[in-house]
Amino acid sequence: MAADYHHADTEDGDHIDDPSEDALFMLIDELNHADNTFVTINPADDDQAWYASISLLDDDTYEVERRDAHQQIHDLTIETDPGHIARALTIWLASRHYPNRPA
Repeated sequence: MAADYHHADTEDGDHIDDPSEDALFMLIDELNHADNTFVTINPADDDQAWYASISLLDDDTYEVERRDAHQQIHDLTIETDPGHIARALTIWLASRHYPNRPA
C-alpha cells in the first residue's frame, strides 16, 4: 500500500509510508556515521513543494531542515533530542497541504 500523505526514507534504504511519531523517532535514533546519516520526508503525491530532512552531524547533533514553498517556510535548526525532533516533525507534517486529504 502506498503512502496517503508522506513517506520517510533513510540513506541506508529504510522506507516508511505515513510514519507515526514513534516511527520517525526510530528512524532518527538509528542514524549513524557509518552508513545512515540522514532521513528525508517528502509528500506522497508528485507535488514536491515541501520536504523535511534530518541529518546526523559529526558532533552527534541533528540538523533539521523544513521547507514549504507554498507557505514560504524554510527553517534550519540544530537539535539534540530525537524525541523532540519526532514530535515537532509530526506536528509540522500534520499542517502540510495534502491535495487529497479528506475534509
